Amino acid sequence: MHSLEDLLHLMNRLRDPQYGCPWDIKQTYETIVPHTLEEAYEVADAIERGDFDHLQGELGDLLFQVVYYSQLAREENRFEFAGVVDSITRKLIRRHPHVFPTGDLYAPMDLPRLSEEQVKQRWEEIKAEERAEKAAAPEQLSLLDDVPVALPALSRAAKLQKRAGQVGFDWPDPLPVLDKVREELDEVLEAMADNDSVAISDEIGDLLFSVVNLARHLKIDPETALRDANGKFERRFRFIEQALRDTHRPMEDCTLEELDALWGEAKRQEKNLPSCG
Repeated sequence: MHSLEDLLHLMNRLRDPQYGCPWDIKQTYETIVPHTLEEAYEVADAIERGDFDHLQGELGDLLFQVVYYSQLAREENRFEFAGVVDSITRKLIRRHPHVFPTGDLYAPMDLPRLSEEQVKQRWEEIKAEERAEKAAAPEQLSLLDDVPVALPALSRAAKLQKRAGQVGFDWPDPLPVLDKVREELDEVLEAMADNDSVAISDEIGDLLFSVVNLARHLKIDPETALRDANGKFERRFRFIEQALRDTHRPMEDCTLEELDALWGEAKRQEKNLPSCG
């Protein structure tokens, strides 16, 4: 069985200027980023589908992305893969003082167990300390500085809101957020009435941001909720396609009412309810 050392050696060979792979040789940090995002989503997809037979391979693909960046950095004398491992290990030891109170990774685990809420609170305190340490002028450091720009928009909106909420810039409960969603929806309608495409785009963004806020207050991950909704739509649309294939009817020849009736049938079958008529 191959080891991590084998993978690092393989990466080095792929980037060899004389004998390596032409495609791999020309890659940069920037060109690899799209592949990294794709591999991360493929890991998430395998988990969501319960496809554990392929999860090992998808995790390998994701690990290779880390190895790739580390090789690029090594060539520029910035850092190596061993430094990546050391960095994350040190960080996790520091962020888990309830597990590693002395900072010794192999010390006996004999501390009393903390609640999940206490762990989360301490985690955020430590992260805040780390952010302050990074700043040359702490008074100018924004709480939002380390929220990655490349995150999916829904996830980034939730992180921005959560970060602002840590200093009290937040609604106290979900009901005012729901009122805000209604307010933003009214503003979309107003922009539509004015036929102002720029304003419509702006208000749709505000509406989405408010919906993310509502999901966060209800302890729902918006990215997961939307992925589930996407899956639901896909299943029901495929049901309609199959039903029309069975009757040899093109979808284009159906009325919206007929398609909506098939949509309702798909919903009933998902809920295991008997069809009406």
